[in-house]
Amino acid sequence: MDYKLYGWRQTGSMAIEAALAEAGIEHEFVPVSRKLDENVGPAFTAINPRQQLPVLVCPDGTVVTEGPAILTHLADAHSSSGLIPAPGSTLRARHDRWMAFLHANVYEAMLRELRPERYTDDPACAASVRTAATTYVQRHFQLLESELGPGPFVCGERLQMLDIYLWMLCWWVDTEWLNAACPNITRLRDTAQSRPALSTVWARHFG
Repeated sequence: MDYKLYGWRQTGSMAIEAALAEAGIEHEFVPVSRKLDENVGPAFTAINPRQQLPVLVCPDGTVVTEGPAILTHLADAHSSSGLIPAPGSTLRARHDRWMAFLHANVYEAMLRELRPERYTDDPACAASVRTAATTYVQRHFQLLESELGPGPFVCGERLQMLDIYLWMLCWWVDTEWLNAACPNITRLRDTAQSRPALSTVWARHFG
């Protein structure tokens, strides 16, 4: 069987869909409706007890969760795509460092922005949770911004899985703020967006 990707519009599956398209990897997309709370239903919970998208099921039946793990596995399993630096190289270390940085800090904080009520026992505090999360997201975007060179991508001239992940996150942050505060990341976003595979995926999620 081919890969099977469980996802939904404007969730973390966006980056996986873009990576699969960019690499030309055959797969089946299985929609899991967030509007209908299908991600917390028994069928999906049996696949991922954390009840979070995305999930990739490999051809041998192995289940992979967490966006960066899925992206890294796909790039290593399909190394001819050139979407990740070679294992053991300093570029790979840079790639994996910033992927982990974005997942642990930006992605997680964006969840606090989206669903602040889930991160406090006091409903009256939800607005403060959201405000603090926005500040946290922007701080970490600026930390990466200060580390970027001429690019156009994080590791140089070639698009990598890290860039696809960052490209996705760029569409979940305030566009006016990003354009003004992070010109290097904005350049990366726009360069990635010009690629047909990524722009097609973007249209499915935001069109």
